Amino acid sequence: MSRDVHSFHDIHDMADEVSRLMVARFGGARRGERPPLHVMMARRGGALPRKLRKSAARLAEADRISAQPRIARQLDLTSLGRAHAALTAHLRPLGELSRWRGRAISFAASVSFGLLVLAAVVVWVMVRRGHL
Repeated sequence: MSRDVHSFHDIHDMADEVSRLMVARFGGARRGERPPLHVMMARRGGALPRKLRKSAARLAEADRISAQPRIARQLDLTSLGRAHAALTAHLRPLGELSRWRGRAISFAASVSFGLLVLAAVVVWVMVRRGHL
């Protein structure tokens, strides 16, 4: 269940994925903004369950430390992999559903707007020809 973490270089990718999932589920970021995990923990960390909040805080701290290679080599990569797996398992399901629902709503809005424009053009043509 835990992700294979081969080196401390993978920590940033894991923290970025958790941050993206938190934005998708809880919000807290402007359009196009990709805040790091420690910022998302400050903004929406309280929405996580306590156990996962501790795991996310540990992952955010490891992300900060991973910029310093000598210290980053001392991190416990297996526990960080387990924390990442638990956080993604908690955050992922709702994100997939909301993305699917967003695509469906966008498609329905596009179709209804097209039909509305078509109806307006038909009414305009009928008025110009004198049928209405």
